[in-house]
Amino acid sequence: MTLVVDAANVVGSVPDGWWRDRKGAAERLRDRLVPVASGGLPGVPGPLDVVLVVEGQARGVAPVPGVRVEAAPASGDDRIVELVAGTPAPCVVVTADRGLRARVTPLGATCLGPRAVHPPR
Repeated sequence: MTLVVDAANVVGSVPDGWWRDRKGAAERLRDRLVPVASGGLPGVPGPLDVVLVVEGQARGVAPVPGVRVEAAPASGDDRIVELVAGTPAPCVVVTADRGLRARVTPLGATCLGPRAVHPPR
């Protein structure tokens, strides 16, 4: 199963100063996803192919073992839709973006909110 994480949406869901260092915030999220790759999430058992989609100032985040990083050339939402459409395995997309959810669910994806991977402080 593939877990696609909308980095901008998930990072932006918690007002912890992420706007001062968007790349650093995306790197912290990436690091929190490492155990998710092997252990899964509640209701989504691992192992998972975890893909973190970054855009804008967060481009340049390097992948780490267990988490692939996709830098969207333009819209992160568009890149997520492309990934879901091109993935034969079941996909779970982590985002609160209603527009994105409306685009990926017809492609067979299940959606979870940001709290699934980024609990509020």
